[in-house]
Amino acid sequence: MAFRSVFDASFIKAEFEKAGINTHCIPSIWKYVIQNPNCDWPEIPSLPLAAYSLLSSKFKPCTSIVDSVLDSTDQVTNKLLIKLQNGAFVEAVIMRYDSSLGKYGGKPRPGGPRSTLCISSQVGCKMGCKFCATGTMGFKSNLSTGEIVEQLVHASRLSPIRNVVFMGMGEPLNNYTALVEAIRVMTAYPFQLSPKKITVSTVGIIHAINKLHGDLPNLNLAVSLHAPVQDIRCQIMPAARAFPLEKLMASLAEYQKKSQQKIFIEYIMLDGVNDEEQQAHQLGRLLETFEVVVNLIPFNPIGELSQFRTSRDQKVTRFQTILRSTYNIRTTVRKQMGQDISGACGQLVIDLPGKKSAGVASLTDIEDLHL
Repeated sequence: MAFRSVFDASFIKAEFEKAGINTHCIPSIWKYVIQNPNCDWPEIPSLPLAAYSLLSSKFKPCTSIVDSVLDSTDQVTNKLLIKLQNGAFVEAVIMRYDSSLGKYGGKPRPGGPRSTLCISSQVGCKMGCKFCATGTMGFKSNLSTGEIVEQLVHASRLSPIRNVVFMGMGEPLNNYTALVEAIRVMTAYPFQLSPKKITVSTVGIIHAINKLHGDLPNLNLAVSLHAPVQDIRCQIMPAARAFPLEKLMASLAEYQKKSQQKIFIEYIMLDGVNDEEQQAHQLGRLLETFEVVVNLIPFNPIGELSQFRTSRDQKVTRFQTILRSTYNIRTTVRKQMGQDISGACGQLVIDLPGKKSAGVASLTDIEDLHL
C-alpha cells in the first residue's frame, strides 16, 4: 500500500474525522515534522493515542526525498532534484535575494536577505510551449497536495523561505484542486506564508482564472503571455488555441476588477518572433487599460531543443522603453541567476538516468516588483 504524505491536508483531515480524532492536532504534527524531518510517529508528543496508530498505518512524514542539491557558483541559487514516492522526479529552485542592495526612487531599498522558492506542480507539462524544455517531457502526472507542500518542507531546511512562486514544472492551474489546497496549507499554521508572497503563473487557463480569486484571495497572478496577438501565441504556445487572447484578456479584466491587484505579465523575448517594436506597441495597447507589471525574460537556449535565438540587449531595452515611455507600463527585465546549474523557471526538464536538465535560472524576485 502506498502511504500518503502527512501534508495531504484533505486526506489526513478526513481520516482523523472518520477515526473520531480531533483534527486540531494536525498543524502541530506538521510543525513537528518540519522541525524533525526523520522522525518516527511515536516521537511526536501529546497526540491522542488513536492518532499514532492511524499515522503509522497510512501516512509518512514525507513521501518524497531530496535526491540531490546543485549549488550555483553565484552562491545564491540552489536546485533541488526531488524523487517522488512513485519514482518520478521534479525540480524546485531556491533563489536568495538581498532587497537592501541597490536603490529605488533614489533611496535605499528597505528589507534584507530573503529566499524565494520556485515550486513544481506537475511532473512534466501538457502545454507544449516550444521555448520551454519542460514541455519536451510531455505530461506525466499531477502532484498531490502533499508532494507540492513537501517541496517547501525540503527547501526550508536549506533556507528560510519567505516567497513562493509556482513557476516550476507544470501548469499550476491544470492541477487546480491540489494547488488551492497546497496554498491553503502554506498560508496556515505552521508555515504562515502571506498570500501576498505567493505567485501562481499560468499560460492562461481561463476557466480556472475565473475561479481563482474566490478560492485564493490576495494571491499574485502571473500570466505567461509571450505575444501580443493570437497567431504568434499559437505558433509558440500551442495551448493558446484553446484560450483565445480576446477571451483571456476579458477574464483578466474581470479578475482584476474583483481582486483590485496588479497582474504580472511574463514575456519571453524571442529574436525575430515577438521582440520587434511593432509588437511592443501591440502589447502596450493590449495592456494599457490594465494595472500590470511586465516582466521581460531573456530567452536562454536549451541545447539541442532550441529553435529560437536570444533577443539582443538593444532590442530588449528598446522594447522596455516603448512600454514604459509610450504606454506608462511598468516593465522589468528578469535577472539571471544560477545559469550553471540549469535551474530555469519554465525551462526545467528531467533527463534521467543522468539526472541532468537543460535551461538557465532566471527569476526576478516577485516581491521586488511591488516596490
